[in-house]
Amino acid sequence: MSEALELRGVQRIYRSGAGTLPILRGADLTLRAGEIVALAAPSGSGKSTLLHVAGLLDKPDGGKVFVGGRDAGAGSDAQRTAIRRDSIGFVYQFHHLLGEFTALENVVLPQMIAGKSRNQAAVRAAELLGAFGLAQRVQHLPGKLSGGEQQRVAIARALANAPSVLLADEPTGNLDVGTAGVVFDELLSVVRHHGVAALIATHNPDLAARMDRTVTLRDGKVVEV
Repeated sequence: MSEALELRGVQRIYRSGAGTLPILRGADLTLRAGEIVALAAPSGSGKSTLLHVAGLLDKPDGGKVFVGGRDAGAGSDAQRTAIRRDSIGFVYQFHHLLGEFTALENVVLPQMIAGKSRNQAAVRAAELLGAFGLAQRVQHLPGKLSGGEQQRVAIARALANAPSVLLADEPTGNLDVGTAGVVFDELLSVVRHHGVAALIATHNPDLAARMDRTVTLRDGKVVEV
């Protein structure tokens, strides 16, 4: 399997008037195409920081970030934005859907930003939403969808531009246990079908056990569990 995402010796230090606080201290991580990895670490250990650096939302203070073999961590803002748009999908604990747009339109918009025509984007959006069991809900506004349906739309949106990497931060954390299990099953199925490399932060050991492997953060470094 090819390497979709690689972190080499990544460091991230937060600075304030009180001094410096090292969060990542030489973190190494490799995600291969089609591999789903759980990031299970306690609150305050640096999970979100790791995801932000891996997703090119935050620049590392040291080390390298490679996306598809390309050194992406130190590029210009425009270069990093282009890589993030084309190669990385994000799913958060809260869906962050645009309330004035339908489910279909929420999945169409990122594709149009990336240069697809509206018709092309609509075909792709309908296909993804159908894969999440939402074929009959594509014209509904987010406010008319259940929590589980809203999160399914958010996941479909993250996959809209066919990213090679998916980063998810507690993607089912706001859902009840039953709905979370169903949505997570669908997420794993679609990600595996598309051969995406996924890093999914979760506090749920049952969900982590269903992924290919689990890593945690210890003293600012990524450690296999």
